[in-house]
Formats: sequence, C-alpha cells, structure tokens
Amino acid sequence: MERLFKKLLWSGAVASIYIWIIIFVCYKLNPSFVFTQGALSQFGAPTANYPFVYNIFGMIITGVLLMIFSVSLVGLSKNKLETVGSSFLFVSSIFLMLIGVFFAGTRPHVFVSTYFYYQTDLAIIAFGLGSILHDKAEGIISLTIGLSAPIIAFIVKWPSSATLEAFGIVCIEAWALISISRIRKW
Repeated sequence: MERLFKKLLWSGAVASIYIWIIIFVCYKLNPSFVFTQGALSQFGAPTANYPFVYNIFGMIITGVLLMIFSVSLVGLSKNKLETVGSSFLFVSSIFLMLIGVFFAGTRPHVFVSTYFYYQTDLAIIAFGLGSILHDKAEGIISLTIGLSAPIIAFIVKWPSSATLEAFGIVCIEAWALISISRIRKW
C-alpha cells in the first residue's frame, strides 16, 4: 500500500504544473485580462471567454489532483499531526473544487476562494508540526511557509488579487514539492 501512496504523491507535483498551464491557457483565451489589475477568478466568470476551462479544467481537476495528493499524505503520515494536516488539505481540495462550482460573480465565491487559502495554510502548519517530530528541517520549512505566507500576504500591498493568488499558489507548491521530496526519501 505504501508503494501506491508514494506513486499517488506525484499528483501534488502534477497539480503544481497543471494549474499554471491552465492559467496560461485562460490568459490566451482572455487577452484583455491584466494580471496586475484583476483576479484569477475572472477567467471563470460568465463574462470570460470559455469560463469552463478555468472552472472545470482548472479548479475542479486541480482540486481532484490535490485531493489525491492529500490522501497519499494521509497514507504516508508518520503521526497524528501529519494526518490532521493531510486531512485539512483534503478539505482544502473540496474548497478548490467549489471555486469552480461557485465561480466569480456567485454569492459563495468569495467565501470558498478565501477559505481554500486559509484551510490550506492550516494544513501546512499542522503537517509541519507533525513533521518536526521526525524531520526537523522539513518541519521547520513547512512551519516557516505556513506562518510567513499569511503575514506576507497581509503586509505586502499587492497590485491585484491575481498577484496575491499567484503568491499563495507558489507557497502551496513550494510546500508540496518539499513534502514530496522528503517523503520520497523514506
């Protein structure tokens, strides 16, 4: 079973690349989008060109990849805190999929998109606390990402929601890739 979980772990890396491909495709389909003035969710709004690309292929499929990644983390967790962090990530993946269901302009959109980032940050912190018990360096890196990302997000004057969202994506990806590399060494 552990071999299966280690293979499924790669879904985190796939999601990290895949989401940027979708964002690039959406940008090409919506050339009037200005990264420093809008929000990435504009790609999924009814006024966008081909909003289903962002909503279905972007948010929902990336959410499924993140869910698979979280399940693999649960299966490979070394302690209860890592399991809690992985479970928080599972909930995050549901909220990521809900961003595609409740696209920009719908009433729950702001809540589900904001909660995705909050929940993922909680996942990173919990997983980092668990990791510190058996891999101090990785645990400290996870905690640093999980604690500094929201502080930076609130302190920096971002030119747009899209730039803030991109920062959040990069932080999540950095943590996922660090976690994958550490777990693959076991």
